[in-house]
Amino acid sequence: MKTRFVSNLLLTFVWVALTGDFSVQNYIFGFVLNFFILWIITRGDSESRYFTIIPKIIAFVFFFLWELFKANLQVAYEVVTPNFTMKPGIIKVPLTIQSDLGITFLANMISLTPGTLSLDVSNDKKVLYVHSMYVTDREKFIDGIKNGFEKRIMEILT
Repeated sequence: MKTRFVSNLLLTFVWVALTGDFSVQNYIFGFVLNFFILWIITRGDSESRYFTIIPKIIAFVFFFLWELFKANLQVAYEVVTPNFTMKPGIIKVPLTIQSDLGITFLANMISLTPGTLSLDVSNDKKVLYVHSMYVTDREKFIDGIKNGFEKRIMEILT
């Protein structure tokens, strides 16, 4: 998988050098173009994980940006309006992810989203404690993390 990614990057740099356009759009276009070229060339190869993980990573980035946008609007609304609609609380989120990398990635994504903060992970790595500014329904909050961030992180890491 690493060799395909490095090949994709090298071909992208070759594309940019040949076109002479060093804009961000041209880098992105070159990366996508070379991704599809490599996919076509190595179609029958059994090691095709690279071609499934890159779209998942891109989808995760867009998912995170959407969640970040929604959380920023919610917190900004709270700051601008005179009355408080916050219902803060600490929620115990059961974890399906067991790897240290996955738990760290999940905790960081939660903490990067405004209004939430990862506090601690249990010693047995089965529970993540999260503080949130808006806890109206605990089950809905837990479901949002499990079917949102955790599910997508597990798809990327496995």
